[in-house]
Amino acid sequence: MLNFAYQNQTHYVYGPGEHLNLGTLLHPHCTGKILLHYGGGSIERTGLLQRTRKSLNQAGIEFVELGGVKPNPSVELVRKGIEIARREKVKLVLAVGGGSVIDSAKGIATGVPNDCDIWELYSRKGSVPAHEPLPVATVLTLPAAGSENSPNTVLTNEATGRKLGFKHMKLRPVLSIVDPTLFLTLPHSQMAYGACDMLCHIFERYFTNTNDTALSDALAEATMRTIITQARRLNTDLGNADAWGQLALCGTVAHNDLLGLGREQSWACHALEHELSAVYDVPHGAGLAVVVPAYMEAVWPYNPGIYAQWATNVMGVTPQRDTAAVVQEGIERLRAWYRELGLPQTMQELGIPADADFSAMAAAACKTYGGGAAIPTLPGVHPLTAEEATAIYQAAI
Repeated sequence: MLNFAYQNQTHYVYGPGEHLNLGTLLHPHCTGKILLHYGGGSIERTGLLQRTRKSLNQAGIEFVELGGVKPNPSVELVRKGIEIARREKVKLVLAVGGGSVIDSAKGIATGVPNDCDIWELYSRKGSVPAHEPLPVATVLTLPAAGSENSPNTVLTNEATGRKLGFKHMKLRPVLSIVDPTLFLTLPHSQMAYGACDMLCHIFERYFTNTNDTALSDALAEATMRTIITQARRLNTDLGNADAWGQLALCGTVAHNDLLGLGREQSWACHALEHELSAVYDVPHGAGLAVVVPAYMEAVWPYNPGIYAQWATNVMGVTPQRDTAAVVQEGIERLRAWYRELGLPQTMQELGIPADADFSAMAAAACKTYGGGAAIPTLPGVHPLTAEEATAIYQAAI
């Protein structure tokens, strides 16, 4: 196990009806006006926006609003939010929505106290802003990305076709309310995309060359099994609040880095998918369902032990003498689970043509995640060159 430091500031509040207590729970964190940030459509149709405003007003919290966040949140809207927050002297950003809204809120919170353009911070891998971000709080409406308890954020620059991430420990929300009753109106596709994203957040931490990680192995395996089981329950019963609640907690644990303590981490699959969704605007979870099996088939021979362990302990494959057969059956069972949830399996199902410029996307992914090396590679049990990354894309055609 490797050295690690872990810090988690989030006041995490779970339970049916807890979103009605937003004003009371948020009040201790407010030192002035806040920015209420959200998407659109469903938050108004379900009455959540009206209930949020009412709760804030009852608690005496002054606020301004910015809606309009879309999937693969845009840096342009973040720039607009930064302008509003500076003009209104906002002291906290409240995100009411899923991962895209929370990521956008974190971008605004980072940009307000810093003079440089927000995209500069996202473009410089590992950059440290001159000033700490504003506090962020969340009311989660879509369990998937784990942004409600993570220090991470991802934005898309539509002008350049890039999708990049940023990380700062102060971006862990000071308050996150997770109320499963808010998930009951979600469409089936959002559940499937979310479950796929959660599982991949664990894959990126679990498939590692680090030894002596028995505790995090066991925690990761239990969380992966729970995601698979609860997604199956929701596959036939989207109105099951208990299943939603368990899936939501899995999403939080999958990405608050508890499962990555003391381990090398990869993020190769996310790097590959970010290029797909930046260029073709595909749903993140759908892109991962296409990329992950192809990635696994390419890299498992470099550390067959951890992949065989996953196939046995998570996917339920009976141990055999032939490790290759165990791993391959595990991958096929994962594909079958994706199909069960109605997730795509090929580039064409994503609407991406077979003659797409995969080499350019592979090179961009390697450059972004390559750590400034002379020959950049994607990290993992086997560091991927741009040529190998291209082959993974092509294997999913």
